Amino acid sequence: MELAQVRLLVTDFAACYRFYADVLGLKPQSGADRGPYEKFSPHTGSAGIALQDRAMMAEVLHELGDTATGHRSLVVLRVDDLDAYCAAVTARGAVLLHGPAPMTERMRVAHLKDPEGNLVELQEWLLLRG
Repeated sequence: MELAQVRLLVTDFAACYRFYADVLGLKPQSGADRGPYEKFSPHTGSAGIALQDRAMMAEVLHELGDTATGHRSLVVLRVDDLDAYCAAVTARGAVLLHGPAPMTERMRVAHLKDPEGNLVELQEWLLLRG
């Protein structure tokens, strides 16, 4: 297992994008300054910080109400075999909220919460960025 990123679920994506890119000086991966997702890399190290529109995650989890004010952060863990890992963690007492399911053509994901309600995403990368 590898820590892929810490993801912040935000409401004002553009303001947060400017903060991480312009104020903190992190390098945006794609330049998607209006979202709904962008990953930022530090100058060294492999894990990064990502921003994701909070409403997008609420929709994935079928938790979208009048306003997306729920989760604020998400720990992302990359695993080699999502189905096997999900079977193992559910056997140890975890409850999956979503998935395993495709997120994009490049990855499959599953979501669960820790005992404090923090959101955890498990990722299996199907295609690596070329």
